[in-house]
This record gives sequence, C-alpha cells and structure tokens, in this order.
Amino acid sequence: MSQKHRVVVTGVGVIAANGDNTETFWQNCLKDVGIAESIPAHWYDYADYKSTLWAPLPPLDFKALGFNRMEIMQRDPVSLLITAAAHQAIEHAQLKTELINKRKNTFNLPGIDALRAGVFMGTGSGGYTTLFENQAHHLLQQPHKTLAEVLTRITDTDVQATLESLMAHLAVPNRFNPFGVPMAMANAVSASVGIKFGLHGPNRTLTQACASGTLAVGHAFEAVQSGQVSFAITGGSEYISSLNGGEFRSFDIAKTLIRDCDPIATANRPFDQQRSGFLFAQGGAGCLILESLDSAEQRQAPILAEVVGYAETFDADSMLTLSPDGAQIVRMLDALLAQAQISPEQVDYINAHGTGTQPNDSIESQILQQQFPHKPLVNTTKSLIGHSFGASGAIEAAVCVLSLRDQTTHVCHNLSEPIAPLNFVRESKKEQLQYALSESFAFGGHNTALLFKRA
Repeated sequence: MSQKHRVVVTGVGVIAANGDNTETFWQNCLKDVGIAESIPAHWYDYADYKSTLWAPLPPLDFKALGFNRMEIMQRDPVSLLITAAAHQAIEHAQLKTELINKRKNTFNLPGIDALRAGVFMGTGSGGYTTLFENQAHHLLQQPHKTLAEVLTRITDTDVQATLESLMAHLAVPNRFNPFGVPMAMANAVSASVGIKFGLHGPNRTLTQACASGTLAVGHAFEAVQSGQVSFAITGGSEYISSLNGGEFRSFDIAKTLIRDCDPIATANRPFDQQRSGFLFAQGGAGCLILESLDSAEQRQAPILAEVVGYAETFDADSMLTLSPDGAQIVRMLDALLAQAQISPEQVDYINAHGTGTQPNDSIESQILQQQFPHKPLVNTTKSLIGHSFGASGAIEAAVCVLSLRDQTTHVCHNLSEPIAPLNFVRESKKEQLQYALSESFAFGGHNTALLFKRA
C-alpha cells in the first residue's frame, strides 16, 4: 500500500464581492459586510425581472493586478480572476516568483519542482462572457449596420426615434474577439494558471456547477495525498456578466433568486424564515496552495491548516433541487468523517452551502441537525457575498482555513428568524476551533465536502 502524505494549506487567495484581496475580504466578512445592489439599468432594455438584485464584484483593474495588454486581450475575466487569486495565494504562501518571459508575462516558482506541481481548478461556466459577447457581435453587427442605413433614408421623426431606440437596445460588442475559442474554453481556467507560473504537473478543470470549487480542492487534496504531486494550486472561479443580463434572467425565470426587499441590504437571508432565494453574484475566485507536509516543512512555509478529508456523492434524483431524503448527503458526511477518523462530535464549525432557497435550506438544515446533534457553529458565506457558483466552494474552503487560523468566523448575515435550532454564528468572537467542514451541492445532484484541521 502506497504511503499517504499529510496535506497542508500554505496560502489563500480570494476575490469576492466584498473584497478584492484575501485580507480585505476576510476582515469585511468578520465585520459583517454584505453586498447587495440593484442590477444594471441597461438590463431592463431586454426584459422585466422578478428579482432586481445582485452582488457585483468591486471594480477590477486587471492592468493594476499585474496583467499585460496581451493577457487581458486573450483571457476571459474568469481566467484573469483565478490567476490573480492564485498570485495572492502564492505570495501568502511566502513563495517568490521569477520572471521568465517578459512578453508573455510568465513566471516560475523557485524552489518548487514544476514537474510535480499541479493545477486543479473548478468553474461552472468557464468563459461565458466571451462566448456570449462574440455571439452577440456575430448575430447583431449586420442587423445594426442595416438599421443604420435604413435610418438615413427615413424622414418621419417618430419612426426615426423608434429605430434609434431599437438600435440602442441592440448592444453590439466593439469587436469579434479572435481569441474567442481559447478564452471561452472551460479548461482555460486551469491552463491560464499553469501557463502563468510554468507548472508542468497535472492541469485539470473540474466542472460540477455550484460544487466545482469544492470538487477541485478535493481532487488536488487527493493528488497531493497520494504523492502524484507535492504541490498544487487549486480553487474555483466564475464570472457571469454579459452585456444583456441573459444568464441572470435564466435564474430569475426559474424563480431561484431573491425577491426585492426594503431595505435592499436585508434581502439576502439564508436559513431565515423570510428567505426568498439566492443572491446572484457577478463572480469571484478562491484559491488555495496545497502542499505535502514534507514540502511545506522543507521550505519553512506558513501552515494555515491541514486538509484531512474529502468526499463526494451523487443524488441521481433531480437536475435542480436536493433529493428530499438527503440520503446521499448523509452518506457523503459519514464517508468524510470516516476518512479523517473522527466522530461527528469533533466537528466544531460548518460552512454550509446555505443558498437561501426554500427547499434546499430546509433539507440541508435537517441533515445538519441529524448528523451533528452536538450543535457545532454553522454559517454560510453566501449570506455576505451571494452565490458565485463554481467559485463558491473554493471561497468557502478559504473561509474555513482563515477561521481555523484566526480561531473565529463571520456571522450568518441577516439571520433573524432561523428555520432550525442550529448553532448559527450570531457573533464574531474567539472560538475553540479544531475541525472545520465545508459542504457544497450542485444542480444535477452533486454533493461534495471538505474537512480541515487546525494547524
């Protein structure tokens, strides 16, 4: 039987709605800073919406984040986000970067064996933005030109005004991006990080909707634990922000999004009696550096936490909701704890999936009551930053690591009438945290969970 290596976390990088770097994000979480804003006004040119709220990212200047013009032209924001988060995590892990190609703006990591360094990333959608914008240009450019020519021949002012309004609503991107195919590919999320830092080990993009980030970290953990690699950059990224808000409308029509509320800041309330759906996040990225304990100790790296378990199951029941009996989630949690050789009573903190939808919150809370009767602390990071889909599990894993590091965690935002007698975090204060669990569930019926131990 091959030796199993202990796996530790040595760096964290996060870009989310309430912070464009790890420490800003984390301090805002501890200060209970939630983000909810009105959707862009121009989206109303295309449709009416039942939900009018989302969680946008902070303004992002990719040039200021260290990318050159060529990278910005050839990478979808989903890839730029995760690469920036990876750079944060590398610096957090006290690793140096060495420029190896100025034109490409690529680096290596001195002291890290590039042949035994892998990249494992999750995304639900990949380069959605590039795909939709190229399609919009392809479909609308010629009609826009034709309307402009027709407009020059019309003298009726009312008809002119109608055509001008129609043309204004047909948002056409400035150009058809010639790099559209590699930008839109889901695997560009992991490939971009591997290229940026010159890593030649396994390079994988994992796609399981809202569980993608957790899945990616889990597979990176297994690769380091088995000895396939000794170093891994892992996490998840999402960016869903097309010109016309079509993706938002898809979720809105499905009636999964939060309903309007006054004041807006109180609308997002997972696990609350008054919850009405999830808050759509524009995007985000979470990244962890995983290493074998030997690798981390050899370079005297900071050890933030240890990964001690990963498990996944599949409901085989519904494409949209959790199976009502929760049997496969229970099986997943049992397998996770068995792998780490601990009892349920040893889990001190759970970062729940906690989206805010009516059925899923109810099912999840019932399972947590059943599986953890000793009432560990429970919260949901989505209550602060909304649901960033494929990035959410990686960001929540980062929150578990930071909670163990600092022995504290953030509150469950906007929770006033809990749906279940769980020990929801109501105050951010010092705690005794030894084991932290993060769980994610996805459209399709995918269940994933990670278990971390205090360093």
